[in-house]
Amino acid sequence: MTGCTGVIVVEDHELLADGLCRLIEDELGWCVLARVENGLDVYRACVMHRPALIVLDLGLPGMDGIDVIRQCVQRWPELRIIVHSASDDGERARQSLEAGAAAFVLKSSSRVTLINAAHVVMRGERFVDPAVFGIVHDPRGAPARLDPQAVEVPERLLTLRERQVLKLVAEGQRNRDIAALLSISVKTVETHRLNMMRKLDAHNVADIVKWAHRLRMMV
Repeated sequence: MTGCTGVIVVEDHELLADGLCRLIEDELGWCVLARVENGLDVYRACVMHRPALIVLDLGLPGMDGIDVIRQCVQRWPELRIIVHSASDDGERARQSLEAGAAAFVLKSSSRVTLINAAHVVMRGERFVDPAVFGIVHDPRGAPARLDPQAVEVPERLLTLRERQVLKLVAEGQRNRDIAALLSISVKTVETHRLNMMRKLDAHNVADIVKWAHRLRMMV
């Protein structure tokens, strides 16, 4: 459809995805180009469909939503991303916006809020759901400290690949499975895994799972 705003819906709950698609197509009059359920598939879907907008759930299997935002915005700076989250965690909202999302909207909010956010971000502006509180930016840019409770620390210490490996290990994937999912060699996975564990002072899978929860990567 000529001139239709193209949207990718990233949501792993079928009923929610169905509702989002109907809202986008029936109420906004835009085009849903694809539905994606796994964080690892978002980048590939963007390469294939070149959307103007992504509506993104943060709690995805395969890859943390914050990393999905960073990866996509780095490649397509003009891409607009609305985070559609079940969590009113102000820290996750702050991380989303700092990673490059244009809006943060709660799933518990009305469809009018989401529609308003969509129009706002397509005008090139930002939108934060009024129901979200506690989003704080630190203008001092304080240096990172290796504190397991400070969720900002690993964001700065770990590379994108190391974060991907962290999440996949925490989800129970083996090295060879991770290699296949990320299209890299098993040896490369092992290197990323060792570097990640060294930076986090993690000694086993249980430690990795704890870090994934501390980083809010696990639902």
